[in-house]
Amino acid sequence: MPLTDPIADMLTRIRNANMRFMDQVRVRSTNVCLSVCETLKDEGFIERYEVVANPECKVQNDLLIQLRYGRGGEKVIRRIDRVSKPGRRVYMKVTELKPVLQGLGIWVLSTPKGVMSDRKAREANVGGEVLCRVE
Repeated sequence: MPLTDPIADMLTRIRNANMRFMDQVRVRSTNVCLSVCETLKDEGFIERYEVVANPECKVQNDLLIQLRYGRGGEKVIRRIDRVSKPGRRVYMKVTELKPVLQGLGIWVLSTPKGVMSDRKAREANVGGEVLCRVE
C-alpha cells in the first residue's frame, strides 16, 4: 500500500517507539527518509540506521533505526514533529532559521544542496523546505 507522506509515517513510528523506550524501529525506506536519518545520526539523535530487506515484500526495503537514550535512560528525542506537510509546505530563508531550544534542537530542511540540519544550512547559506523539528 503506497504512503502519501513517508516522512510523517517515519516520524510517527520514531515518536511511538521513543515513548515506549524501544531500542529500534523499522520504517519504510525512501531516499528522503534515508537523508533524514543521516541528518538525525549526524546530529546525535539516533545511534545508527541500516537498510534491511522487507520480509513481507521482496521489492521494498526497510530502514532499521537504532534509537538513542542517555546514560540514565532518559530520552534524547523529546519531541519530533512534521512541519511541512503535503497540504501545506513551509519554507524558510537562511535569515529566518533561528536555533531550536537555544541550540539543543534542530530543524531538518530539504535544500537545493540536499537534506540537512539548520546548522549546516546556515553554514552553507541556503534555505529550503522545513521537513521537521526535533527537540
